[in-house]
Amino acid sequence: MKVHYLRMVRRAFRALRHPKLRDRPWWQRISKPLFHRSLWVPCRDTVAAGLAIGLFFSMVPFIPQSIFAAVLAMRVKGNIPFAVAACFISNPITNAPFWLAQIWLGQWFINFCSLPIPHFVARVSIDLPGVGVASLSNFIVGFITLGTLMALAAYPLVHLFSAILPKHLPVHRRGFKQALSAGRSDGQ
Repeated sequence: MKVHYLRMVRRAFRALRHPKLRDRPWWQRISKPLFHRSLWVPCRDTVAAGLAIGLFFSMVPFIPQSIFAAVLAMRVKGNIPFAVAACFISNPITNAPFWLAQIWLGQWFINFCSLPIPHFVARVSIDLPGVGVASLSNFIVGFITLGTLMALAAYPLVHLFSAILPKHLPVHRRGFKQALSAGRSDGQ
């Protein structure tokens, strides 16, 4: 698993450092903090932060979710590959169930907490067959709530995975490199 991860990271580095992009000043400003190696080496805390960011942005209905997730992961020192990969949970096949869950959760959360909704947002609604009338306010509150719940669930899951399989996801960055070098010397 570690070797496959490193191969994927190396391919991404090569693609992002393509000679045609390297000489452009705007790309150099963006890519300098992006290529800091600590953002690409997995450890428990960086993977948890990257996965949480990616899961939150997977629920946001914008097209460039992975770009926003990568930039935020870069700013908070989270693992960039995990943040980008988690964004692909929502895709054209899974969007419809996620959107229905967001509408339902938003309606429940608005009713449960008695949230005040601005009138211009409450007026926008659409009639969905089988669901009824879904308002924009339900959808907005639903994707923020579901994204936050999924982001919060990432931390215990990653820490549990790290506790069960410490060789695959070490606590510190240096543990990953040491385990990788030990794996190569054992013939794996």
